[in-house]
Parts: sequence; C-alpha cells; structure tokens
Amino acid sequence: MADDAPLADRPSRGRLRIAWPGGLSSRLLLLTALLVVLADAIIVPAILATRQREWLGDRIAAGELASLGVEAEPGGNVTEQLKQRILESAGVVAVGIQAEGVMRLVLAPRTLPRAFYRIDLRELDPVTFLWAPFETLLGGGGRMVLVVDRPHYERGQLVQVLAPDRPLRQILLADLGELLIGAVIASAVVGGGVYLLLNLLLVRPIQRITRAMERFRVNPADPLARLTPSGRRDEIGRAEIELDLMQSDLLAALASRARLAALGEAVAKINHEMRNMLTSAQMASERLASSGDPTVARTLPRLERALDRAVTLATNVLAFGRTEEPSPALRPTPLRAALETAAEDAQLTDDGVALRTAIDGRAQVLADSDQLHRILVNLMRNAREAIDADPPRRGRGQLSASLRVEGGDSVIAVADDGPGLPERARANLFQPFSGSARRGGAGLGLAISRELAQAHGGDLALVETGPAGTVFEVRLPGAPDPLPQGAGCDQGQSPER
Repeated sequence: MADDAPLADRPSRGRLRIAWPGGLSSRLLLLTALLVVLADAIIVPAILATRQREWLGDRIAAGELASLGVEAEPGGNVTEQLKQRILESAGVVAVGIQAEGVMRLVLAPRTLPRAFYRIDLRELDPVTFLWAPFETLLGGGGRMVLVVDRPHYERGQLVQVLAPDRPLRQILLADLGELLIGAVIASAVVGGGVYLLLNLLLVRPIQRITRAMERFRVNPADPLARLTPSGRRDEIGRAEIELDLMQSDLLAALASRARLAALGEAVAKINHEMRNMLTSAQMASERLASSGDPTVARTLPRLERALDRAVTLATNVLAFGRTEEPSPALRPTPLRAALETAAEDAQLTDDGVALRTAIDGRAQVLADSDQLHRILVNLMRNAREAIDADPPRRGRGQLSASLRVEGGDSVIAVADDGPGLPERARANLFQPFSGSARRGGAGLGLAISRELAQAHGGDLALVETGPAGTVFEVRLPGAPDPLPQGAGCDQGQSPER
C-alpha cells in the first residue's frame, strides 16, 4: 500500500543514514516478511531434524529386529545369502550389539566399508540435532552413516547400525522442497494477512492522524485539518481524542492571541493621546494642591498616586511597543502599607466593603511595589464588585488579608465573604477575555495579576470559592526580615484596620 506524500517535505539534518523505506506501510511489509522468513528458518530445520531422527530410529529398530531373527536360528548360523536378504530388507549394512562391555557383530557383510560418519542418538544436543540433517544434505550421496542408540528389544548397552545415507538424503531433499513450497505459501498468506490487518488497524489511523496534523500546521483554519475521533478505545483512539483537544486548545489560543494583538494595536494608537491627557491631569492636580480646601488635601495624594501609576504604565507601553510587562524591580516592601493603599484605590470603605488585617506593620515581602499594588487592587476590586452585585448584601462585606512564610516563600492570602465565583468563571479563570465573572468585564484583571506574580518567580492561585466566600493566594519568593522596631509604616495604629 502506497503511503500518502506529506504536505511539506522536511530536509534531512546532515547525518549519514542507511537506505530504509520511508513510509510506515513499506516498513511494516518489510518487517513482516523478515519475521515470516525468520519463523521459517526456525521451523524448517526442526522439521528436517525430526524426520532424520525418525528415519535413523527406524534403522536402529529394523537392525535390532533383524539381529533377533538371526539369533533365533539354531546355533546362530545363517547363510550369506539369507544374511544379505535380511540386511537389504532392514535397509542396513551391518548390525552390532554391545552387551556386558563386549561389542559383537550380529549381522555384517564379508567386507565392511571404512568411510562413514557417526550419529549418536543418545547424545544429541539442540544445536547438533538441528544441524544433523544439513550435514547429511551437504555431504553428498553414497556415504555410510553409523547410528548408535540404546537397544529397544534386547538387553545390552547399545546398538550400532551401519546404513547408507542415500535414502535418507533423498527423503530430506523431498521434505525440504515440500517445506519450502509450503513456507512460501504460508508466508504469503500469513504475511499478507498480518500486513493487511496491521494496515487496517494501525497504519491507516496513524496516516489519518498525520494528515490532520500536517494540514493543521499549514492552515489551522482548514476544516479538513480537524480530526473527528473514531470512538476507538485503544491507544489510537486516545491519540485521536488528545489531538482533537489539542487542536481545540490551539485554536482558542490563536483566537485569544489575535484579539490581544488587535487590542495591542488599539492601545498603541491611543496611548500617546492618553499620556498627554494624563500629563494635563497631573498639572491640574498640582494647581489643586495650592487650594486650602481640607477635602481636596485629603483626596489629592490618592489622585496623584493613581495618575503617577497611569503615566508609568502608558510610558512602558510606548517604550516597549507591546503588552508585555517590564521585569519587576524586587525590593523589600512593607505589606500592610501596600494593602491599605490598594484598598483605597479599590474603593474599599469602612461602611461598605471593608478590609480587615492583623498583619504587623513591619512585615515585608520581596516585590516590585507598583506591580504588587496592581495585583492587590485587582483582587480587592473583583471582591468588592462581586459583593456589590449580590443584592442581599446591599454592598456590605469584608475582606481579610494574612501573611505566612511557607518553604521560604511569602504567601499572601486575600479572602472575602462574597457569594463565590460561578462555575463558568472558574473554568477559564486566568484566561484573557474568558474568566470574567461580571457582565461587561474583559476578563483581563486576574490574567494580568497572575502574569505579574509569575514574573516575580511566584504565582497567583484560587484556593477555594463557594457560598462562604473566595480565597486567593499570592506566592512571592523570599521572606525579607521585618522592619526594625519603631520603623513600621503605621505606628500608633491598632493591629486591625
């Protein structure tokens, strides 16, 4: 069966290789033929050796029976003519029997041939047993063979029979011809059947999978590139299912990447104008600082921090020309102060969704302060929006934050008492555009937060969610020593906010 040509040839990589059929079908055909020939090479010698063993055993039995007939004559005397007839009927030339350590010729012609080869049926090991018929076949006709075996009909240590090997050689040649013809027929039938069966069960399904992979590599949007699983329950069926799932995942990833690329282009186009607007807002905030209004004075620091972070983010996008984040600048960062700043930007309030934490003001984590701020704001804002969207709560709830050291890492747990995440959001929680639990949400917040955490060498994970609330953990490598006593960022405050 001819293999289908691949869609794209791949060049070989500079190694000298032995010529070998390229397709799986041709390799399978060659291996099947070799295995059948190997099986015949084992079976044929065994059959020939068995046939020779039977023929030699018959000569021993015939010679022994002939000797019994001679010994039955009165005085053991027989004429030469009768002796010759007995030997011819037995198919032997001479018969000797050893008893009590003495070898005596019971039947023998007047002159014994001197050239013969010896086969001892008592001491045939497997190699000698299998090679013996080929020694007979290759030695030429007209030789004599001395056969030695244990007696079967009379007492004694052994029986020796001298017989011509021409009849044996003729029998072996006839058997060899029949076996070779039978082997050829059996090889064609069995080999062809095995080859066709393996082609049907293995080669064709593998070719189908290969063609689907090649088409998908060339054009993922090609409908013919999608593989429909056949429903088999073996390894081929599992490979088909895994390939179908992999193609689905890759198509989803390609679609997500295309959307991200389009979003990146849009951001790049508007980013310059947005940066100008933010610069204007910064200038306006500086003029507001000169006013004596106490409300403005309390609100202005928060506004300035937000504007600074927005300008920094816009500058990074312009500098890199892509949506990748810059490498984090790791340094010890007081965690409680970072939590309180993030709570303000996430619009947490004491009379609404409030933050509660018992973290010491001197506790620190190793992080980029701006990127850690964005992670915490995303988690807190998501929790506040989930609680606000739950009518029975009327916008009231609680967030708690804790810090522990585990395996040399700092683990920040952020928990809320909200309604929990819906099932559809959990399935693609950290996938861009797929994990939003809020109508109108882009599904980017958690994806960006996890990317930032992983850039630190850590991770962001959902620990649990349900009607009792949701818990996220931010794992950051390292555990810096706390600030010195008296250097806490919130001295004089109570341990809980």
